[in-house]
Amino acid sequence: MDAEDRTARWERRAGLPLAVASVLFLVSYGVRVLGEGLPEPVRDLCLAVTYASWALFVVDYAVRWRLSGEGPAFVHRHWLDSLVVLLPLLRPVRIVRIYEGVDARRRGEPRLPLQARVMMYAGLSSGLLGVTAALSEYHVEHDAAGASIRTFGDGLWWAAATLATVGYGDVVPVTLLGRLIAVGLMGCGLALLGAVTGSFSSWLMQRFARDGEDPGWPPGK
Repeated sequence: MDAEDRTARWERRAGLPLAVASVLFLVSYGVRVLGEGLPEPVRDLCLAVTYASWALFVVDYAVRWRLSGEGPAFVHRHWLDSLVVLLPLLRPVRIVRIYEGVDARRRGEPRLPLQARVMMYAGLSSGLLGVTAALSEYHVEHDAAGASIRTFGDGLWWAAATLATVGYGDVVPVTLLGRLIAVGLMGCGLALLGAVTGSFSSWLMQRFARDGEDPGWPPGK
C-alpha cells in the first residue's frame, strides 16, 4: 500500500471524528465568547473542549504528515492544512483544497454531481466561516476604544459584507488583530467564491455544449 492509499484510508477513518471535533470547537468557542455571564466552571469546560478539539486537528495533521513520507516538504505542499492547524477557525475553507483534489481525480468523467456538491459545500463553508469570523471579530473588537463592532450582530453583518466582497464600511475593525482577521476572511471569501463561480461556469459551459450537440437545438430547427 503506497503513501497515497494510506493517507486516503486515514482520512476516511478520521473524517467523522474530525467533523464532530470541528462542531465542538466552534460551539465551545462561541459559548465562551458570547457567554460572558456564565459560571466560571462552564467557561473553563468550554475552553477545555476547544483545546481538546484543536489537539485532534494537530494529531490528524501529524498522522497525515507521517503517512505522506514527504518529510518537511509536506508543510509547504499542504500549506492550507498547515495554516488550518495554526488557525482552526479557518477549517471550513479546506473544502477548496478538497475540491481541487476531487476535480483532478475526476477529469474526463461527468462532472455535474461534483459541481453541485462543490457549490453546496462551499456555500455551507462560507456560512461557517462567516460565523467563526464574526465570533473572532467580536471577541477582539467589542471592548476596544473606538470600536464599531460592539455586538455579535455587528460581527455577523461585517462578516457577511466582507465575504460578499461588498464592504459597506459602516462597521470596521480598529484593532491590529481584528484587521488581520479581516484580511484572512477576505482571502478565504475570494477562494470560496472562486470555487463556486468556477463550478457554476463549468456547469453552464457543459450545458451549452450539450445543447449545441442536440439535433433538436435550437427549438424549431
